[in-house]
Amino acid sequence: MNGISGNGIVLASNSASRKAMLEAAGIAFTAESAGVDERALEAEMDGAEPAEIAQALAAAKAVAVSEARPDALVLGSDSLVEVDGKRFDKPASRENAAEHLGQFSGKVMTLHSAAALARGGRIVWIGSDFARLRVRELSDDFIAAYLDAEWPAVSYCVGVFRIEGPGVQLFESIAGDQFTVLGMPLLQVLDALREEGALPS
Repeated sequence: MNGISGNGIVLASNSASRKAMLEAAGIAFTAESAGVDERALEAEMDGAEPAEIAQALAAAKAVAVSEARPDALVLGSDSLVEVDGKRFDKPASRENAAEHLGQFSGKVMTLHSAAALARGGRIVWIGSDFARLRVRELSDDFIAAYLDAEWPAVSYCVGVFRIEGPGVQLFESIAGDQFTVLGMPLLQVLDALREEGALPS
């Protein structure tokens, strides 16, 4: 991909929003799926803080691709949603998505986003951030109409929303960095890429 710089950067993800963030920032990169069993890793870390789990998942993705691409600087990223102390994964079905939205209704969602850089199969940097999103009261009719419009696109999204699309209608207020809400602490990532010599400073 064309960009300002970023020779040798690999995004360990096929996330459309993360690709769009890097492209909009003018970063040249290629993308590869990490193939990490996220649910298994989460199960191993049962009881850990969501921020720790998000960091561990981001690191696992970066290392998995880095082991196959040892000369590249690999960027892994992950996001987790927490509501009322409960962690939510991506919805397994439309019915599951509707259940999640019903549980989010009228609550504050904490979105944890983490990122990690790996080179030669070893983590060289890790960072994270969080945002708080207040979900408005959602009627059953709204949830049904919303999923009519957004399913299955939001099946790939923790929180069942794309903030850059109709998902913005879920919220009363948002406190936090816009890039963190999109799924990656981009400003931290850009700073780390500069520190690693992958971007001009």
